[in-house]
Amino acid sequence: MSVPKSSLKSTSPLVGEPERLAQLLGIEFAESDLLVMALRHRSAGNLNNERLEFLGDAILNLVIADRLYALHPDAAEGALSRWRASVVREETLATVARGLNLGDYLVLGSGELKSGGFRRDSILADALEATIGAVYLDQGFAVAKAMVERLFAALLENLPDAASLKDPKTRLQEFLQSGKLDLPTYEVTDVRGQAHKQVFEVTCRLTHNQLTSVGRGSSRRKAEQAAAERMLVQLTAATGSSPRQGGHEAG
Repeated sequence: MSVPKSSLKSTSPLVGEPERLAQLLGIEFAESDLLVMALRHRSAGNLNNERLEFLGDAILNLVIADRLYALHPDAAEGALSRWRASVVREETLATVARGLNLGDYLVLGSGELKSGGFRRDSILADALEATIGAVYLDQGFAVAKAMVERLFAALLENLPDAASLKDPKTRLQEFLQSGKLDLPTYEVTDVRGQAHKQVFEVTCRLTHNQLTSVGRGSSRRKAEQAAAERMLVQLTAATGSSPRQGGHEAG
């Protein structure tokens, strides 16, 4: 990278030295500025980790898919997809990042720093992906793959039953189809907040009984999942039949 080190240096004495994180990862960087960049949130300025995050996300998904394929030779595509989604979702990545104390090394803008951004799931998850991207660029795919496999080994060895990971929208659809009922409709009924911190509100409607539910989330997809989850609660109360429970990403 041709970025002056002075442009990347943190001005806060509270931010940990990236070299410590590199040691914890077991990586000896040839170009240390790559790791420094991976730890810079977009709130810190134009020099930030977004491009590295894009790269790391792709690598992470490939490595996790590869390991799941090898570990579960008899699993169907649907099960593999649900397992992968559960491993690479924001909350899981943030948990792995906390295990590395990644928040201690993040460089944030003043606003994010004051609001505790170093603890936020989304920021931690993005920084972990960016770090994977940095390792790939500096050390190559084999080293990045080995690091991801180390970091996620325990999670991959202790996966829940794949059926329990069906998202709320899927469970609601299957619940309605089992009764030969019309599928729900989802409508965005409100969007609020600034562009990078929007909150979506989605209303889920059923035609056969006129039930509605409202969900909110940081994306339309998450809001739809939250609305479906709430609709499932209503249907369970109304029918006494409980669809299989599973995780969701409502936020």
